[in-house]
Amino acid sequence: QVQLVESGGGLVQPGGSLRLSCTASGIIFSIYAMGWYRQAPGKQRELVASLSNSGSTTYLESVKGRFTISRDNAKNTVYLQMNSLKPEDTAVYYCHAGLMQHSTWGQGTQVTVSS
Repeated sequence: QVQLVESGGGLVQPGGSLRLSCTASGIIFSIYAMGWYRQAPGKQRELVASLSNSGSTTYLESVKGRFTISRDNAKNTVYLQMNSLKPEDTAVYYCHAGLMQHSTWGQGTQVTVSS
């Protein structure tokens, strides 16, 4: 059974930092492309950052230079380091694992940026 478990969300002031973690089980983690998506109230889910099994990364334009995606294959974990957070980063953040037709989502973790 494939499972993704996220952690690390919370309430942070503007300009602050958070690190999200997503630990996978039931898959050969190292061969999967991993991604972080987010969905704010009333908006569509959007891709924030992705990391291929070969190490290639992509970022949403609005988070470039502030967010960093990384993975530790030995721990079956992908991370999203978020710095200089802004109120517009407030959303539920979801972890995603993809390999060809296989697609799995985590349950989501809330990130709220507010003073």
